[in-house]
Amino acid sequence: MASPAPLPIPDTQLARATTTVIAPSPQTPSFIIDSKNKTYKFQYSNIYFLRLRALREFVQKAAIKRWMKLPGNPSFVPRVLEVEPSQLCYIIGTVYLDMPLKPNVMEDIARDHSIPAPPPPPYYYSTDDQVMMEDESGRIQLVGERLKSEKLVTGLIIGALGMETPDGKFEVADFCYAGLPPQPSTTKEEPEDRMEVDSSNTKDLPTDEWIGVVSGLNIGAPSPSDGQIQLLVEYLTGEEGSADDQVCVSQISRLIIAGNSMAPMLVTGKGEADAEGDKKSRKFGYDGTTFSSHPVLSLSGHLLDMGRAMPIHILPGETDPSGTILPQQPFPRAMFGAISSFSSFTCETNPTYLHLSSDSTHITRTFLLHSGQPVNDMFKYLPSPPHTPLSTVESTLKWRHIAPTAPDTLWCHPYFTSDPFIIPETPDIYIVGGQKKFMTKLVENDDNDHGLRKRCRIVLVPEFSETGILVLINLRSLGVKIVRFRGENMTGSMPDTNYLDGTKTSSSELIPLVEPESSIPRSGSSPTCL
Repeated sequence: MASPAPLPIPDTQLARATTTVIAPSPQTPSFIIDSKNKTYKFQYSNIYFLRLRALREFVQKAAIKRWMKLPGNPSFVPRVLEVEPSQLCYIIGTVYLDMPLKPNVMEDIARDHSIPAPPPPPYYYSTDDQVMMEDESGRIQLVGERLKSEKLVTGLIIGALGMETPDGKFEVADFCYAGLPPQPSTTKEEPEDRMEVDSSNTKDLPTDEWIGVVSGLNIGAPSPSDGQIQLLVEYLTGEEGSADDQVCVSQISRLIIAGNSMAPMLVTGKGEADAEGDKKSRKFGYDGTTFSSHPVLSLSGHLLDMGRAMPIHILPGETDPSGTILPQQPFPRAMFGAISSFSSFTCETNPTYLHLSSDSTHITRTFLLHSGQPVNDMFKYLPSPPHTPLSTVESTLKWRHIAPTAPDTLWCHPYFTSDPFIIPETPDIYIVGGQKKFMTKLVENDDNDHGLRKRCRIVLVPEFSETGILVLINLRSLGVKIVRFRGENMTGSMPDTNYLDGTKTSSSELIPLVEPESSIPRSGSSPTCL
């Protein structure tokens, strides 16, 4: 029997690419709720007044620039109740959508609790919706054909051009938003390699640092994806793949886990009191028949394996054992066992800002991250098609707000002095986890007033348990590629028909950046081919 061929020995020893976390910008808000602000005695209405006061100036400047040369010389009316009939003007205020299908807390209070409540609707929009605009003076209803083509959700600060109708409504001819906020990292004299950030035109360099992003591990789900997660761990630690794969992995400087790391806890019903219930011992105060620590221990083990190879940032998500309201506070480090002693392991808030600097090129990038709850909630207001999650995320940049539907249909903390969900600066990379499909787009906007060019790479990260996708982002060029993990007859993996080439493999697969489709049906089916 012939002896096996010797394993190839690389000429040079591989070293992990490194990036450094730098101090946040003074304009970047913090989502940490300290002991002074951890109170619920304030009214939620204050958030809308803070939002209107903070964004009104920017919307007004954009409105003047957009409508100053229109025939009729439209004037600005500072209060919505001071609009004069048949006079072309524009007003600025907060959008409120009166939607019959939207949850109503007063109806919940008045409901007969002896009858089970109906399941919540998957979306809120209908033909009976009414669009309102309000400010400190009052509220006026918006009407017109222009509303049908515009993306509107409750909580937006917008400008509306039009005139009052005889019945006291405001017929809208055009809308205006605050626009993309400033981008301090952008300068007039930028290196050429930094200006060309489109991955179709930029060649990746061997010294480039990549950031890995994954979301929706859903450890502890009834149909677990343990095999895929193990492949992910082995890939990131360099224990899987060929020599070329290991070279690619060595360029991944850190990993971001964008929410939904653990599946929701299922109540089995086995823990009900029995004849000997009083004698049943409960360790640490919980019933072992209805609670299992296995998902936390399993996640901690995977984090420890990956944390030995690279820094990790983990965000809580909708299904994680964390607070329900936004912003979700960081996980307690102690719950993850041995990895909690690593200085390279960081528990982040959701949402959060992250500032990273490349150790080789010294390029600094600003990340805006959240686990997807704001986008998933806003998407319930919008018909699909034509609207998509990607277009909704892009609109939040123009609205300068991460979560406009909070606190109406998205629970959030009752802030009293500021609204931290306002976007003060355009991030270089905008990552949203907890999505059904991978999508990405490079948003570009020329600031003619200052001769600057704003650019932001939007990345929608799908659920790993459903797609097996790890997203990689080039810190220098902002290019994006994905690695898909799949296996034959693997629990939790995608059907063969959804594979890129229809084949089966137990190793990782590198797929270059593919721009998204124009629309996504709302049927909730599994993701299609990229």
